[in-house]
Amino acid sequence: MTQTADTVLVIVPAWNEERNVGNTVREILTAGKDFHVAVVDDGSVDATSQVAREAGATVLTLPFNLGVGGAMRTGFTYAQRNGYRRVIQVDADGQHNPADIERVVAGLENADISIGARFSDVGDYKVRGPRRWAMVVLAAIVSRVARTTLTDVTSGFRAANARAIDQYVKYYPAEYLGDTLDSLVVACHAGLRVTQVPVAMRPRAHGTPSQGAFGSTVYLARSVLALGLALLRRPRTPRRTEESA
Repeated sequence: MTQTADTVLVIVPAWNEERNVGNTVREILTAGKDFHVAVVDDGSVDATSQVAREAGATVLTLPFNLGVGGAMRTGFTYAQRNGYRRVIQVDADGQHNPADIERVVAGLENADISIGARFSDVGDYKVRGPRRWAMVVLAAIVSRVARTTLTDVTSGFRAANARAIDQYVKYYPAEYLGDTLDSLVVACHAGLRVTQVPVAMRPRAHGTPSQGAFGSTVYLARSVLALGLALLRRPRTPRRTEESA
């Protein structure tokens, strides 16, 4: 695939998404002539890879399921090795609207990471109960770390420039919420700038969300714990030696 200065690599992590991924890839390719699509097949046991490839995507196949964090780190490594300067994550289930990709990527003009925020007075996406409480608390804390106002720090619809790609290749956690919270906090500690762009979410096209009713109930405790661990992972300042004194 020929790259230009305007080329954007769209990374699509996918696990058993044969019913959704083909349409998602086609929508992305239709949304922008400078979009390249890399689907990371995260250990699927269905026809995800075949459907994605037939739709026009480059497919990176993992031998077993690593989770979104592992899949995205694979995608960022691919981007770095192939010289991409701008990337964006788009979920395979159709909830992220490819028509918003250019808007989210445009946020990189003034930041290293641009988040497509679901709670910025655009669209009718709603979350209630413990999950919503957690998102409010997490956004308030991470906003202080990022030194800017953020309303949706668990959104996976986010873009990264070359500095952020390099940071993510060095460190992009695979544990629960690490791909959103931990990676964002560590990036802020590394000096990367973050912004957000309002977007509207769409219903999942097929299948059911990975987060069920029980998961929503424990979301608050687990997310706060995940953020606490992320905040503890501050980069260490090199110890001063006699030679450098």
